[in-house]
Amino acid sequence: MNNYPATLTIDYPENANRITVLFRLFLIIPILIILVLLSYHGAGSKQFPDESYWVGILVIPTLLMIIFRQKYPKWWFDWNEQLIKFSFRIMSYILLLQHEYPSTDEDQGIHIKINYPNVKTELNRWMPLVKWLLVFPHLIVLFFLMIGVFTSTILAWVMILISGKYPKKMFNFVVGTLRWILRVQAYALLLITDKYPPFSLSE
Repeated sequence: MNNYPATLTIDYPENANRITVLFRLFLIIPILIILVLLSYHGAGSKQFPDESYWVGILVIPTLLMIIFRQKYPKWWFDWNEQLIKFSFRIMSYILLLQHEYPSTDEDQGIHIKINYPNVKTELNRWMPLVKWLLVFPHLIVLFFLMIGVFTSTILAWVMILISGKYPKKMFNFVVGTLRWILRVQAYALLLITDKYPPFSLSE
């Protein structure tokens, strides 16, 4: 699956700081607030009081540009890419996959590559209108995978406090789920590809 235009690998941590693992949910709060401010600005309007969509990712403007102009402005792509990378660094820290505090700009041990598309040759201008519907089967599978991720993280938290190690098979499962999520986001939110995401945890 390594030819998919959105890839994710995460370095396996050989050692963990038990103190930061113990208090991880408290330590993450400051950087999580920054992500929320970036991702949810404008949410909760009077017209849509329950709105909780990722307006930080420029989905609607990109969709309109692809449909009407067959363009994906590079600075929009760069913003979307950096916000995705930032969010995955924070997720990796919360899920105990990494122990270095999330950076706002450095990749650290989370390696994400998202290809910038040639809209006129690689994208069907009308596909963005239906991609949200086409990924519904993925969302069902990911719901159950995230239950597994939640369970794995709790078990890993205990194991790291005892042994200082994240069990490798559990680590690979959680990373694979994040990889799956990235591909779905690349297809339906970032709109960088018309290639349907594979139902796979592997690279």
